[in-house]
Amino acid sequence: MDIGRSPIWLATMLALVLAEAGWRLSQRRGYDGRAALTTLGLVAGNIPAALLNAVVLSAVYGFAARLAPVHWPLGDWRTWAIGFVAVEFAYYWFHRASHRVRWLWASHSVHHSAEQMTLLASFRLGWTNLFSAGWAFYVPLVLLGFPPVMVVTLLAFDLRYQFFLHTEAVGTLGPLEWVFNTPAHHRLHHASNDAYLDRNYGGVVILFDRLFGTFARVRREEPIRYGLAHRTPTANPVRLAVREWSAMLGDAAKARTLGDLGRALFDPPGSHDRSAPARPVEKVI
Repeated sequence: MDIGRSPIWLATMLALVLAEAGWRLSQRRGYDGRAALTTLGLVAGNIPAALLNAVVLSAVYGFAARLAPVHWPLGDWRTWAIGFVAVEFAYYWFHRASHRVRWLWASHSVHHSAEQMTLLASFRLGWTNLFSAGWAFYVPLVLLGFPPVMVVTLLAFDLRYQFFLHTEAVGTLGPLEWVFNTPAHHRLHHASNDAYLDRNYGGVVILFDRLFGTFARVRREEPIRYGLAHRTPTANPVRLAVREWSAMLGDAAKARTLGDLGRALFDPPGSHDRSAPARPVEKVI
């Protein structure tokens, strides 16, 4: 999630978070105040990380733009229309890799740590996104000539849109469910049930999940459980930020061959956890 800087946007998010908390309490679903404090701790730690990201990525994307053989006009609506599809496509593969590659999951796992699906939980972000290099998935778009400012703006829109997906207050949305990522689709994405792992990666649209076989719906016989599969819950934001890195680098330190090292760093999450089964091979549900 992109926290955003607009006072109106911040006020809107705060109002919705408070309204959702009231709804959850009125529906006797409960609202975990300790988890909320954990999220705020993660947000505080992410502020300097976000500033560093902005400095480094502006330089990286600027350099890539200078290498581009063509440059799409920023003022042309067609650039934005095609760019939207391109950013959604890149986001889908970034998000999918973030669940299937341990190096990326070390950062992304923080976002899945909440055991309640709430709007506030959407702000749970790792502090190591620059290091895990998920941003590299968007470099090809800049090399293809899309203006960096457009790529960043569309990605920010994508992430702000997802704020509204982190809630149980909204049911299904009829025909919109076929095209757009919705709260119903995203709730399943956050499930820790083995049957639901690694599904519904889309940002604004759900079309690439349908196209590439990663789309799934909740089954009545298996209610969603939130949180991290095969991980003990913790309210410590520092532990959440470094736990997966610590486990991964510990396994890497034990590697005896380059193959062992590669598997320790890039295998699916859970592959080296003796207390849990390896992450299942992706299949269509």
